[in-house]
Amino acid sequence: MLRLKEYYQKEGIEILKKRLNIKNTMAVPGMKKIVINIGMGEALSNKGAIESASIQLATITGQKPVVTTAKKDVSTFKLRKGNKIGLKVTLRGNKMYDFLEKLVKIVLPRLRDFRGVSLNSFDEQGNYSLGLTEQIVFPEIDYNKIDKLRGLEMTFVVRAKSKPEAQALLSVLGMPFQKNNPADQKEEIKN
Repeated sequence: MLRLKEYYQKEGIEILKKRLNIKNTMAVPGMKKIVINIGMGEALSNKGAIESASIQLATITGQKPVVTTAKKDVSTFKLRKGNKIGLKVTLRGNKMYDFLEKLVKIVLPRLRDFRGVSLNSFDEQGNYSLGLTEQIVFPEIDYNKIDKLRGLEMTFVVRAKSKPEAQALLSVLGMPFQKNNPADQKEEIKN
């Protein structure tokens, strides 16, 4: 069985060239990076939360996260410039493909009542954002060692000219998108 990066290089590029009618291999859409972040408002009152979440995020991604800080004061949230409020990891290269493969083959199928990811989360450049409400869907996380359930957001930064190109790329890489065809929905209602 081919790993995801090898699959993309050997077969995925050719599939995308045919599907998108692209002649030049260098013009085929590709992945640049995956940015995973956790916003933690609780870090203002619980100083151990950053360390706990940092260990969990490092376990999930295989890379040490960077602590993010507030850029400005927000008095309604009792937030001061420079306060630690989150974590982020940027994955590139082999780690990026390994994480994406784990996400689409192991993590997303473990979600309860999962029917695919939304097609509405693309930005104008074709980058895709996906949020998970719990970190325990990752198999590396030991449920007994969790102090609190935390959500995380992933942004898939792609090299594409449009949303359809980015969607085609992520589909070839195994991202399970929802079927938004009204005919499909009518058949589900009849059954």
